[in-house]
Amino acid sequence: MELRITGYDHPDAVTLTAAVQQEYIARYGDIDITEMEAEHFAAPHGVFVVGYLDGAAVACGGWRAKDGDHPFLRDGDAELKRMFVVPQVRGRGLARVLLRHLEGSAAAAGRRRLVLETGTEQPEAVALYQSEGYLPITKFGVYREAPECICLGKELGA
Repeated sequence: MELRITGYDHPDAVTLTAAVQQEYIARYGDIDITEMEAEHFAAPHGVFVVGYLDGAAVACGGWRAKDGDHPFLRDGDAELKRMFVVPQVRGRGLARVLLRHLEGSAAAAGRRRLVLETGTEQPEAVALYQSEGYLPITKFGVYREAPECICLGKELGA
């Protein structure tokens, strides 16, 4: 898979993030209402990446800086957002490749911890994150009171 920094507002990123929202509707009954803006993923405060196989956009994800001014988060945190692989190519390890790339990018930008919000209806995502060393953290974000909400974090190496 070829990974390209595209920005959150790139046409391929827009198409894939729309597919993510459809996934949320199928799993949770509604879209994710978390505030998302293209500038959240602009360097040096974030990055958004699209993965391509044979020229087709098949995966996406990004991180954005989140510091201690956000409830339950610390200075140096980065929030992982919109991790997604199209169903046709799932099970090939692409999400793991993308996740490790994003972790490296966040660490290189000086971020000390990657945090994320997922949910009980995404067991494959939870399994991926746990297998990569993500541990439960205090819930944050707009869904922190929802019983389905799962928040995880991982300290990034120097």
